[in-house]
Amino acid sequence: MPAVHHKLLLEEALQDSPQTRSLLSVFEEDAGMLTDYTNQLLQSMQRVFGAQSEMGLATEQLSQQLLDYEKKNFALGKGDEEVITTLQSFAKTVGELNSLHSELANQMADSMVFPLIQFREKDLTEISTLKEIFGIATDEHEAAMVKYSRLPKKKENEKLKADLVKEVAYTRRKQHQASLQYYCALNALQYRKRVAMLEPMLGYTQAQISFFKKGIELVSKKMDSFLSSVSNMTQSIQAQLDAEAEAMRASQRELLSVEDTVYMPDKDTEPVNRTLIQKAGYLNIRNKTGLVTTAWDRLYFFTQGGNLMCQPRGAVAGGMVLDLDNSSVMAVECEDRRYCFQITSPSGKTSMILQAESKKEYEEWICTVNNISRQIYLTDNPEAVAIRLNQTAIQAVTPITSFEKRQEGSPNPDRAKPGGVHAASSGSQKTGAAPEPEDLIVPGTPIQFDIMLPASEFQDQNRSGGRRTNPFGETDDDCSTESDDSLLQQVFAVRFLGSMAVRCGDNQEVIYEAMRQVLAARAIHNIFRTTESHLMVTSSSLRLIDPQTQVTRISFQLGEVCQFAAHQENGRLMGFVVEGRDWSDGDEEGEPSFSAFVFESNTEGEKICYTISLAKDITEAKKDPEALAQLMKNMPLTNDGKFLLLEPETGDMTNGAGQEDLESEA
Repeated sequence: MPAVHHKLLLEEALQDSPQTRSLLSVFEEDAGMLTDYTNQLLQSMQRVFGAQSEMGLATEQLSQQLLDYEKKNFALGKGDEEVITTLQSFAKTVGELNSLHSELANQMADSMVFPLIQFREKDLTEISTLKEIFGIATDEHEAAMVKYSRLPKKKENEKLKADLVKEVAYTRRKQHQASLQYYCALNALQYRKRVAMLEPMLGYTQAQISFFKKGIELVSKKMDSFLSSVSNMTQSIQAQLDAEAEAMRASQRELLSVEDTVYMPDKDTEPVNRTLIQKAGYLNIRNKTGLVTTAWDRLYFFTQGGNLMCQPRGAVAGGMVLDLDNSSVMAVECEDRRYCFQITSPSGKTSMILQAESKKEYEEWICTVNNISRQIYLTDNPEAVAIRLNQTAIQAVTPITSFEKRQEGSPNPDRAKPGGVHAASSGSQKTGAAPEPEDLIVPGTPIQFDIMLPASEFQDQNRSGGRRTNPFGETDDDCSTESDDSLLQQVFAVRFLGSMAVRCGDNQEVIYEAMRQVLAARAIHNIFRTTESHLMVTSSSLRLIDPQTQVTRISFQLGEVCQFAAHQENGRLMGFVVEGRDWSDGDEEGEPSFSAFVFESNTEGEKICYTISLAKDITEAKKDPEALAQLMKNMPLTNDGKFLLLEPETGDMTNGAGQEDLESEA
């Protein structure tokens, strides 16, 4: 290396000539530039060291992530055993590389960053300190020379002169010493800066070479065969991917080459399959959002094990919506929508209205539910049984807009047939159990939603060869106004919901079943309007009175009312069964016939039932004067001697106007 030619001469330090000062400024400028460059170089080296340290941390994290692949338990991870083993081998190798990276970071810190920091903190800081000391000494010498130069010429003060001479000598010596140290440090800096620039890079290069040597030993000895096998495996997987991608592209081209009718609803070209016992697809379901408002939701439905299942989007599995065993299904007209059908549970308490997107789907869903409801899926040959029931399914898919159109039919025809499929499977279940709906009400019985004539008149229309008779055995005297000696007269505001013929009058279950069918029929056909009437309960009869005209719409003698009950859950619903006679068969005494009437009241139905019960007690008590006297003694009476139960709820009966066309809340 060439020697340093430019240096500060120590011999000229005492004289401190302008030439020496000029050369000193060059050295000081060089030292300042060296300080700035050293700081920038140190930042770059610290960045390299930081990156290497981060590399060590990153490889450590990478190794851990490779090991965590096995712990993730991917849902589609079947067949990944070879990948897991390979990643574990890579994790081990990355872990070894991490140790090499950590060692390299430590070597960089010791042999690259530390020497440069030491040069900056020791040598450059020393130059800065000596420069400051030299400046102070120079200022003190200049001040002493100024004082010495001001000594008077005429009146010399020997003592003052001696003091100033000593002060000048002291400051000059101090400046001389500071300049010598300063000059020596600046001269030495020319050598030290070269070492300071080369030593860090030497350490950095040696550390990298050591890292590469150890890395080559690690890779060449242990990784050649492993990397070769991994490369072959990835090439094999890539080949499989290419083949699968080509197959999928061909499948896409084939699937997209179909006619546009595939994407159009209600454009099915295949015939309807009426023997299905399993079905799946999207349907619209009607949900009631208010008293008279509804909303439709599109959900995925499927059948499984005799149950109707629903699986919302995003759900892992479906949930049961309805048990289809012994259920009934029929086509309905609903809210001006096409392809609607209703499924009702055997008890009638649960029903739902669904809409298919095409006629084919609509008919297949109805046929499938029909097949499942008869438990065909439990037979040895379900398809053969389904074919035999094909005609029933065809009848079920014919929309029915009113109950009068079902006089000849039934929601579930096979239940009414002794030879039906359901009869064999459910015959043993009826023994000792609650009455079935078919035992209480004839399937397909029409429902009357307004008081125009007794409900049994509709039943008479279904009978051929018979004459129309009065089913209640009423005479003109029976329908007349109650006698003046009536002991009870209570009026209730009610709304007539419907009436229908029933099979028996000795069981309250028939009232509950009639309520269910009437409410279900109103819901299916969107019949929510009702007419308010006044139900007058006296000690001899029940009368339904028009609040506007005070005309009796219909009247029953108490002896004809054989059952009455309030709804078990909806306390505002009540009904009663009236017994009449049917002479259509030519029998002189006539066959007994029963009709159920369902009402919605402004008060609790139990109060109406209690009043009817009391009226019957009064009727019985009239036969025994002592019993009647005891009954009157136990009950409060009005001023005119009538039984007092509660305040009339209808108010002034002349205010009945405006009560027409109310909406039922039942």
